[in-house]
Amino acid sequence: MNKFLFKHIDNTGLVLFRVVFGALIAIEAFGAIATGWLRRTLIEPDFTFNFIGFEFLQPLPGNGMYFYFVLMGIFGLLVMVGYKYRFSMFCYALMWSCVYLMQKTSYNNHYYLMMLLCWLMVFLPAHRWFSLDAMFSSKIKSPSMPRWVLLVLILQVWIVYTYASVAKWYPDWLDATVTELFMRGKADYWLIGGFLQLDWVHWCIAYVGILFDLLIVPLLLWKRTRLLGFCISIFFHLFNSIVFQIGIFPYMSIAFALFFFSPELLQRRFLPKKAFYSAGEISIPKHKPLLIAVFSIYFMFQIGLPLRHWVFPDDVLWTEEGHRLSWRMMLRGKGGSMTVFTKDKNDPDATLKRYDYGKLLSKKQRRSVKTKPDLIWQLAQRIEEAEAKEGRDVSVFMDVRVKVNGGEYHRLIDKEVDLAAEEWQHFKHHDWILPSPENYHKKTKK
Repeated sequence: MNKFLFKHIDNTGLVLFRVVFGALIAIEAFGAIATGWLRRTLIEPDFTFNFIGFEFLQPLPGNGMYFYFVLMGIFGLLVMVGYKYRFSMFCYALMWSCVYLMQKTSYNNHYYLMMLLCWLMVFLPAHRWFSLDAMFSSKIKSPSMPRWVLLVLILQVWIVYTYASVAKWYPDWLDATVTELFMRGKADYWLIGGFLQLDWVHWCIAYVGILFDLLIVPLLLWKRTRLLGFCISIFFHLFNSIVFQIGIFPYMSIAFALFFFSPELLQRRFLPKKAFYSAGEISIPKHKPLLIAVFSIYFMFQIGLPLRHWVFPDDVLWTEEGHRLSWRMMLRGKGGSMTVFTKDKNDPDATLKRYDYGKLLSKKQRRSVKTKPDLIWQLAQRIEEAEAKEGRDVSVFMDVRVKVNGGEYHRLIDKEVDLAAEEWQHFKHHDWILPSPENYHKKTKK
């Protein structure tokens, strides 16, 4: 075990990944400003739909978030050049975690993965070569790293891809319904829009997605298929970048190949002045038990969290319970309609009054809230608070209908339940989410 985990190997791959990762997270921060993502997500809304339990995390007032993201981008650049690396990486990880947890309107698994990688990189010795830290301190400089560093990164990537593949093993993905739905919105793309509407393309995207996620790590691990896997990875991720426009994730995924290629090859191609490390010394750290315990617990959670939706009744595609933090990427399309009613608790003769919830939300929030039960519940709490400020104590009822993967609309929420009076249960099914109708995601044949 000591030889397997603590034998030192050349650190070229990790060093190069730090440079690429630092550049990408800096681009993510500055790009959020340039593309308007920051304005739409954190500036325009009066409040954000935070992860429940993190209500204290709200955007800075005024233009404060612009300065926040500029500072975050600077920390990304410092990570790239390896200056005050651990401090810079820690600051970026903390700041990005706050951004991630303070809003769910723009939730995606790529942001979650970036948060995990940021925290992992804080504890990894990625600054011991080709960095300003190593230049200024000979004590830091080292051409090697313990093998557990490489294993941790590969295992994290493997978990992500494997669960992403398994999550696609359901009827609407297997019959290309989902990919057809996604491609329908790309018809106006220059040059490739018409191509993306072809039926055989939908089937190819569906099954290539399953096979790629399932096999890419084994292909990269095996020397004989490594180059093939890398070429496939480049094509796959560039295709996703062009078609789905998902930010830095495709390029970060391509950079994962640095963990699989021979460090000797990487050193020769990218850092020719660096002497290749091959001594293979075994150095057992004093904190070995703590190190093993921490990463064992971490990976138990990483393996267990994506499975938690099985402990909830009903289909996760319908209830959304257990959907987040589970690598359920690009799996379904949902649409919804919602009508909100309030009723004065202190007036025995009061009737339901239609409530204009749109005045509380930004345009982006209005699109997101209609299909996700946790956002619907949070909106009910906000409406109750807003009415209380006006001196009214109200019940809040929601008439919500959703359609999944182009199917028919079905009622999602029990409209007789006062959602403002309900408690949120993190580990328990919410009975006010109605059971999924049979074949709810299939269109009715006429």
